[in-house]
Amino acid sequence: MFTKPKLAIQDFDYPLPDERIAYTPATNRADSKLLIWDQAIIAESNYSNIAAFIPEHATLLFNNSKVIAARILFDKINVQNNSSENIENENEKKSNSVIEIFCLEPTEKYTPVLLAMQATQKVEWNCLVGGAKKWKEDVLTKQVQINGESIIFSAKKLQNEDGKFVIEFSWDHPDLTFSEILSAIGNIPLPPYIQRKASEEDKDRYQTTYAIEEGSVAAPTAGLHFSKEVFEALSNKNIAQKYLTLHVGAGTFMPVKSDTIDEHAMHAEFLEVEDTLIQFLYDHAASNDKLRHPIIAVGTTSLRTIESVYWIGVKIYLHLIQSKKDINANDLHLGQWEAYELAEQNVSVADAMNALLNWMQVNNSNKLIAKTQLMVTPGYTFKICDALVTNFHQPKSTLLLIIAAITGNQWKGVYEHALSNQYRFLSYGDGCLFWIRQQAT
Repeated sequence: MFTKPKLAIQDFDYPLPDERIAYTPATNRADSKLLIWDQAIIAESNYSNIAAFIPEHATLLFNNSKVIAARILFDKINVQNNSSENIENENEKKSNSVIEIFCLEPTEKYTPVLLAMQATQKVEWNCLVGGAKKWKEDVLTKQVQINGESIIFSAKKLQNEDGKFVIEFSWDHPDLTFSEILSAIGNIPLPPYIQRKASEEDKDRYQTTYAIEEGSVAAPTAGLHFSKEVFEALSNKNIAQKYLTLHVGAGTFMPVKSDTIDEHAMHAEFLEVEDTLIQFLYDHAASNDKLRHPIIAVGTTSLRTIESVYWIGVKIYLHLIQSKKDINANDLHLGQWEAYELAEQNVSVADAMNALLNWMQVNNSNKLIAKTQLMVTPGYTFKICDALVTNFHQPKSTLLLIIAAITGNQWKGVYEHALSNQYRFLSYGDGCLFWIRQQAT
């Protein structure tokens, strides 16, 4: 019988001096440092040499989600009566009259995320609102110039629950998509610890070179280090590169505020995985052990996605056995602790992937689209991943718990070494390649 782990979050704290935080990216992506860990620190290098530490014919999994310009600013002067007296008064208050809307994820009727990004004329998103007390009107409106045309863009509050707002955005142009609107008027949402405005450099550098699928509000930062030259080096060594999608939510920034991790609520995020990747995982699992090559997740988002795919396959497999019929697509959502409960059933990777492929075929789908809240903590048994490439993470974060799940308490020595040797931490910082040696059951 599974019981939630009651690990004290204080045990995953460490002192992070301000000077060790990377507030700006390295000039060249691949120049960032890379520490290699395999039961101990075994090497130190740079991302430009990462291929040297990965076996031939291994597979790297990359999250190709693209960061959207999710921060929309409304200046209250634009939504007031435009009389000369009012404009003069508003100019005096301009410095503290900005309302910021932070788009988190589209509402259910505008999902998957692609549907929301391609919406025209109106769309609904779940949002955070900075300066919400200043929002007295029903609708905020601003006039913007897009492709030489003057567009009226509006935001209307539909609902407010627990500090999150459902906002309807609308615009008076029949052909412009919400993606085009955000590109023109939105701002890239840098991590909250970077207390500065996003620059032109950030628009490029806070984005992986392979980002395609719009929908994240934070970058899958482990991938920021992979340049064209790094990909060429990987290909030259016959190291495969495959892609999946996890749209990173703002919850990735949320520290664990509860005393123990069992009380922390993990955020849900959308994942999208092609059937070709699931077929690869089935073939990989069904092959002779000697023919299996390592699968390496680039970033914690890639790791959580591909591990979630396994557990969703398990859900489908068990549901079919127990009810003799396929599971409904709405029931594929993977809950925070569900993987730990499902682990008691000991379903093989091959059986899980086969069940998932059959389900997709029956449902005439070539892409798995679902939500995951998977929380990886010490005690988790990895089913797919053999290694993880990742940055150095914030103290008392769920991301640091993933590192502890791989290394045990050795993460402390790794982080102490990095701090003592001038490694740069967090989103724009340096990183590690961790090998996972536990055996999946």
